[in-house]
Amino acid sequence: MTDRAVKVDEAAVAERLTGLNKKHRSLVGDVWDQYKTHKGALIGAIVFFGILIAVLIGPFIWTIDPSFVDIRSRNQGVSLAHPFGTDQLGRDLLARILSGGQVSMAVGLTAMLLAVLLGTLIGVVAGFFQKLDGPLMRFTDLFLALPLLPLLLVIVTLFREPLAASFGPEGGIFILMVSAIGITSWMQTARIVRGDVLALKEREFVLAARSIGTPPRRMITRHILPNVLSPILVSATLGIANAIITESALSFLGLGFPPDFPTWGRLLFDAIDYMPQYPMWVVWPGLAISLTVLSVNYMGDGLRDALDPRIRGR
Repeated sequence: MTDRAVKVDEAAVAERLTGLNKKHRSLVGDVWDQYKTHKGALIGAIVFFGILIAVLIGPFIWTIDPSFVDIRSRNQGVSLAHPFGTDQLGRDLLARILSGGQVSMAVGLTAMLLAVLLGTLIGVVAGFFQKLDGPLMRFTDLFLALPLLPLLLVIVTLFREPLAASFGPEGGIFILMVSAIGITSWMQTARIVRGDVLALKEREFVLAARSIGTPPRRMITRHILPNVLSPILVSATLGIANAIITESALSFLGLGFPPDFPTWGRLLFDAIDYMPQYPMWVVWPGLAISLTVLSVNYMGDGLRDALDPRIRGR
């Protein structure tokens, strides 16, 4: 064989290996490539993680105590000493927004995890076990029929004092907010997961696992749950926005955390009486809530498209 033939064969082998490497790509790589094509989702992720990093690291850089009262500096506008100004008691608004962001983000993420866990559990059980499908779905419909805001008000009114007495004002209200939001936000996830499980349990790989005597618990953990992660992740991202809005609404109504424990909703509630004179007191926390919720919604749209194999395979 001549040198030229050897070079041609090597080039053909290299080209084939390159094609195989392009063909056999990881799922994460495919999802990321599709996610990057959604510019709104990419910008949303940058904004959301920027806000998250700011509220986590910001208090270590901007070290002013958010609860420090300085009457001589009250009602100040934007300045180098106070970039967002001060409130009626002279407290630095930037420090309070950073501190309130930590609480709002913590409530949103924790309540989202609780709602996703409840929704996934009920959805998988209802979809996989036919005898439990009817009772669990009627239970879900019952929660969907209940008016959300009055239900939250009743829960907060009944359990606010006992939890505050048991776990302290901050800890008790945090547990109350997370529990109230989580147990009133799982229904959509349950219905979505149930629909996917009903389709998956009739697929060939599940029927094959059932035919060889695989127990239900193993079929659910090995075959069902990995295939319903896509709608669960999308529901999780959207659940963060819903939890932040709900916590802000409760705090805005004065039913959230104590006055000396700032959250974005609490800052809005405290600024109501001063809105005509100092409108920026409302703008800063409102802008933080709006940007966070909008960025999370865009992230959810991007994840929905990226995790859909029909769109990803175009």
